[in-house]
Amino acid sequence: MTTLTEGSLVNNFSAPATSNTIFTLADHADKANVILYFYPKDNTPGCTTEGQNFRDRYAEFQQLDTEIYGVSRDTLRKHENFKKKQNFPFELISDEDEALCTLFNVIKQKQLYGKMYMGIERSTFLINKQGILHREWRNIKIKGHIADVFEAVKLMG
Repeated sequence: MTTLTEGSLVNNFSAPATSNTIFTLADHADKANVILYFYPKDNTPGCTTEGQNFRDRYAEFQQLDTEIYGVSRDTLRKHENFKKKQNFPFELISDEDEALCTLFNVIKQKQLYGKMYMGIERSTFLINKQGILHREWRNIKIKGHIADVFEAVKLMG
């Protein structure tokens, strides 16, 4: 398996998303930059805050031709409820089979209450209109993160 690195072309992929849609990376070619933010689980405190932060700046990202998509292993049904409850203006991608998590290498060994498990490492990826991975943020802390992502999009020009 090829590991994605900044500056590399992201192969086209499709995945089921909320609003009865299928996300396909190629659909954004030459139209919009894409932010994929991977998060562990719907309706948890950190994931809710991160989504709300992207929601609150969504219009600003749109002005820079940038679309936002949240990705987790939750089902589409859970995503639909989470999206509705939080009024997210963007779609959430369901990655139950971990195909995207594997492509972006975000499944990591984690620890909770002394117990080890495999889970999603909170990560964000900025893909430009040409399908190139422009920036990646891994194991992020939520505070200030969306501002960092926004600055990176602005600097892309």
